[in-house]
Amino acid sequence: MQTEDLIILYEDNHIIVVLKPQNIACCPDSTGDDNLFDCVARYIKEKYNKPGNAFVGLVHRLDRPTGGVMVYAKTSKAASRLSEQLKGGGFEKKYLAVLCGCPAKKSGTLENYLRKNSINNMVYVCTQTEEGAKFASLDYDILEEAEGLSLADIRLHTGRTHQIRVQTAAINAPVYGDMRYGGEHAVKGKLALWAYSLSFSHPVTGEKLKFIAEPPLSEKPWKYFHIDVKA
Repeated sequence: MQTEDLIILYEDNHIIVVLKPQNIACCPDSTGDDNLFDCVARYIKEKYNKPGNAFVGLVHRLDRPTGGVMVYAKTSKAASRLSEQLKGGGFEKKYLAVLCGCPAKKSGTLENYLRKNSINNMVYVCTQTEEGAKFASLDYDILEEAEGLSLADIRLHTGRTHQIRVQTAAINAPVYGDMRYGGEHAVKGKLALWAYSLSFSHPVTGEKLKFIAEPPLSEKPWKYFHIDVKA
């Protein structure tokens, strides 16, 4: 990913908010692939002529196939304060997802315990007493149905690995394009999961900030729906 491809939604001396492309990792991993974190660091280094490596703080994550809004810290103080805010529930993260089929209930809360298998990088619904079990919670609302699919507005209360994908698959409404968790309901294509809204308080000024970015509306399956994230 080149720095000229970076889409910046907001930047000041403390934070930078960017649009994460789908199928780009949000930070370095074992694959060694180019990633958004390194791209942001190169951008800061080049723009401000910084000697050595520019500081970038990873505050939260998005799965590689998921696109949408991300914030990175530009100072260690901002990184620390944002991380504490995230742990304290001060971030509001909303997603749009196209689901295969439609949940029996058009709105509701999904609560499960999840455990991650680090060997195959899969996450499973489990019981509360299983080793490694972590509580996961989200709210969802079905906004529209079309072409045997449904458009869901999802608000995360916890930030578990693959959480939305696992919890929606558990109610037989997996995310479109999710060949990992979709099972017999899987539909091949780009994963239709998009982090469209991110709200938090500025780590220095305390001002409440909200950033919104729409999914690729011209692409399948998003084009089947009437989406207005600015409403």
